[in-house]
Amino acid sequence: MREAIVLAGGFGTRLREVVPDWPKPMAPVAGRPFLEILLCSLASKGFSRVVLSLGYMAEKISSHFGNRFAGMDLDYVVEDSPLGTGGAVRLAMTRCTQDHVFVLNGDTFLDLEASAIDEYWLSRRNPLIVARQVPDTARFGRLLVQDDLVLGFTEKGVFGQGLINGGCYVFDSTQLDHFALNQPFSLEADFLAPAVQRMPVNVFVTSGHFIDIGVPEDYQRAQTELAGR
Repeated sequence: MREAIVLAGGFGTRLREVVPDWPKPMAPVAGRPFLEILLCSLASKGFSRVVLSLGYMAEKISSHFGNRFAGMDLDYVVEDSPLGTGGAVRLAMTRCTQDHVFVLNGDTFLDLEASAIDEYWLSRRNPLIVARQVPDTARFGRLLVQDDLVLGFTEKGVFGQGLINGGCYVFDSTQLDHFALNQPFSLEADFLAPAVQRMPVNVFVTSGHFIDIGVPEDYQRAQTELAGR
């Protein structure tokens, strides 16, 4: 069984003027909610269970999808107050049933090589970041990589081509157990940045289609790029 956590609890501030009445992952893309496109992609890649981490307008998401969608079992965790990316993943991991889990952002489409990534993680069992080569890393920040290891991260604003964090990870399902439950923290700043200094953190460079709908210009681009998905 292949399992994923999808982080779908953000406020979507930058898209609020475009989709004021829906949580960002439900923003319509090519005539359907973006989260439908993402979940259908996961189903096509052999995922059978997804834990959706919700917050803002949670009911609009859970009532739309119910307990099954596209042949996958769906489970939900809902933040009582914002937990940050790390706190959200930590809470969702309490509902995971497998020894490892993919973690994805609910506002990013990434056409994963899921089977290859699964095999790669199983051969090493270290925290894994899925990276993507892009022409300009300035908007995203950049991964500093040597061979198959992540050595560090740069802030946004570094121009030129390079590898970025694709918003997808694979973790042991107990990876964050040393963090307190229901306490906010950043997955990137509080877990990953210190982790690369003290343990192997692997990188898998995907060549799959990548688009982040979190800003209005890319949201508009997604209307054509994700049509037919």
